[in-house]
Amino acid sequence: MDQIVTVVSDILLGAGALGAAVYCGVLAHRLKRFNNLENGVGGAVALLSAQVDDMTRTLDLARKAAGHSSETLTALTERAEGAARKLELMLAALNDLPDVAPGAGEPRDVKPAAAPVPQPAPAPEVEPEAAQDAAWVAAAAETEVVPETGTEEAPLFLSRRSRVGGGAI
Repeated sequence: MDQIVTVVSDILLGAGALGAAVYCGVLAHRLKRFNNLENGVGGAVALLSAQVDDMTRTLDLARKAAGHSSETLTALTERAEGAARKLELMLAALNDLPDVAPGAGEPRDVKPAAAPVPQPAPAPEVEPEAAQDAAWVAAAAETEVVPETGTEEAPLFLSRRSRVGGGAI
């Protein structure tokens, strides 16, 4: 009887080993399909990895463009603030100009310049603001404001205090 039990246990042990071998083969086949680069999860991982690389490059380009746009916007804002300061100064100076000359009932005469002022040669690629400043200086040189009394030319911008004799600007 000992021999029969030994043979039966050997047969059961062989059947268990054979079952484990079949199970391992099925798992190996499933793992190959799972890691297949075309249809399986491996392909999905490879596709996602490529998309992450593309998105990283696109994000870097977007950051560079945003940085450049930020620098441009900052420069334009500073330029606009400078122009606003100039406009405020001009507006303040315009408010200081007299409506009527002191002691006279008529507005002041504006006399054109006797000789035309030669126009300066245009500089290559001048900023619009600098070109506008040059045009204002040329226009101021063309028109001279002559006060009612005296032979000296009046300053381009007079303040009410200096007309009245109240002091410096």
